[in-house]
Amino acid sequence: MASVGENDSGGKMRRRLCSCSKEDFLPEESFQSWANYTKALRETGLRFKDRFTARSVDKFEINEIKARSGNEMKKTLTWWDLIWFGIGAVIGSGIFVLTGQEARDSAGPAVILSYVISGVSAMLSVFCYTEFAIEIPVAGGSFAYLRVELGDFVAFVAAGNIILEYIIGGAAVARSWTSYFATLLNHHPNDFRIYAPIFAPDYNRLDPIAVVVITLICFAAVISTKGSSRFNYVASIIHLAIIIFIIITGLTQADTKNLTANFAPFGAHGIFAAASVLFFAYIGFDAVSTMAEETKNPAKDIPLGLVGSMTITTACYCLMAITLCLMQPYYQIDPDAPFSVAFSAIGMDWAKYIVAFGALKGMTTVLLVSAVGQARYLTHIARTHMVPPWFAQVHSATGTPINATIFMLIATAIIAFFTALNVLSNLLSISTLFIFMLVAVALLVRRYYVAGETTEANRRKLVAAITVILAASVAAAMLWAIGVEGWIWYLLAFVVWLVATGYLWWAVPQARIPEMWGVPLVPWLPSASIAINIFLLGSIDGPSYMRFAIWSLLLLVYYFFFGLHASYDTAKAAGAGTGDGV
Repeated sequence: MASVGENDSGGKMRRRLCSCSKEDFLPEESFQSWANYTKALRETGLRFKDRFTARSVDKFEINEIKARSGNEMKKTLTWWDLIWFGIGAVIGSGIFVLTGQEARDSAGPAVILSYVISGVSAMLSVFCYTEFAIEIPVAGGSFAYLRVELGDFVAFVAAGNIILEYIIGGAAVARSWTSYFATLLNHHPNDFRIYAPIFAPDYNRLDPIAVVVITLICFAAVISTKGSSRFNYVASIIHLAIIIFIIITGLTQADTKNLTANFAPFGAHGIFAAASVLFFAYIGFDAVSTMAEETKNPAKDIPLGLVGSMTITTACYCLMAITLCLMQPYYQIDPDAPFSVAFSAIGMDWAKYIVAFGALKGMTTVLLVSAVGQARYLTHIARTHMVPPWFAQVHSATGTPINATIFMLIATAIIAFFTALNVLSNLLSISTLFIFMLVAVALLVRRYYVAGETTEANRRKLVAAITVILAASVAAAMLWAIGVEGWIWYLLAFVVWLVATGYLWWAVPQARIPEMWGVPLVPWLPSASIAINIFLLGSIDGPSYMRFAIWSLLLLVYYFFFGLHASYDTAKAAGAGTGDGV
């Protein structure tokens, strides 16, 4: 059965855009009757085997899959737009809220090093994303990249975490928006939240302002991508001006004793624990990669946009962290609005209003770019029918995925209404680090394996090398997580990683050379990205992993009862090849 939008006319797509019929959500053969569905469930094992090994190809993602949205997204973006989208996507609640939280409770002044560590990890991931985004310029971002290189099932697991990442990230920023809005009005954030004692402690401060902000962002995101870009561009310039003001003004009140008296009070474990949470401050650049479908010249625009925005962002983060730690002793830093309170503490009450305004501007642009990015992820996932194809529809007039945008922002608003920031930031970091690790693995597969060309011997060497790289990285993370002292075991894990990466570089010839732009120092750079992402996962708290496990279980339940059968039917109807996985 053809998927929604494959053979429909533009007029039909417009008429059905807001419909909610069964054909919009479950049009596949397996769901046409109870008999069909029962038959599909009996074939779950065979279907899973088929989809687990199935890999898509670049041209199929770029052409046939993209066509399932009915209408094309408009190509209006340049590298200049992408740089400002990147800045707008990243500089928000991470630096303005989490810096204070992690400096006070986890790292002390050494939070500066935490930002450097998480920034290096993010930059390595940026390189991996950039090569993929140039060669597969579609709205699906990492979901599409993983479908091509690691297969349908891995892509679905990543897709579920991508959706979780965006919903939680947007909710966290919206909660932070309320905190700085309260500061602007000389109130405590909880003054604007509704206390509901019937809920658990981390979920009993209901935040109606966060819901209102998300709703307004939703309207902006569905109207126009180029219009959103213009607003983001102006807002981000104002935002950078305020960041420069914070750095210069704050440094005039610096006291070096605040930085040097007790630089790392919580030790190395505190630094890495903070880095794993502060990775949240760098997420958002992956939203820029989802805009590849709307860029005029992906080969030029994407590298300049992604790498340029991340370089600027990392520099701003480190300078702002240094400024905050010089202004106040780490144990006096406010966890909700650290910069505003720091200026008040040094007698510059007037400056806190500028800081709060800048923070609100930054968080607004983060929410806007996140809304644009998350809708495009869901759109491409829906094109494969892993989620209902209703979400894949692109409006003919606006050129934006309205259904996906509204759904994602409703989910974000619900989470933001209930959940505290500390719960959101930790869970978000797990999903993000997990996805970035998978993208780095996918890049190694892309460079070293081409179906029908790579020999069986080289294929086995590739699998063995990647397996050992992952094992060494996981071992180091587990040693760190359980608190093993001494350096010998970590050195051993590093040597194993080094040997495995060196073996891949020496013994396995690259099967594909990028035509336009490629990640340098392959396999070393993507292998390092795998190692650092997994190591940071070892610094996240246990309760966050419990929530992650629950979410993963829900994903698998949905997949085996719905997503697997829908995508299987769609692939068969489209004549997609199967069974050529690594």
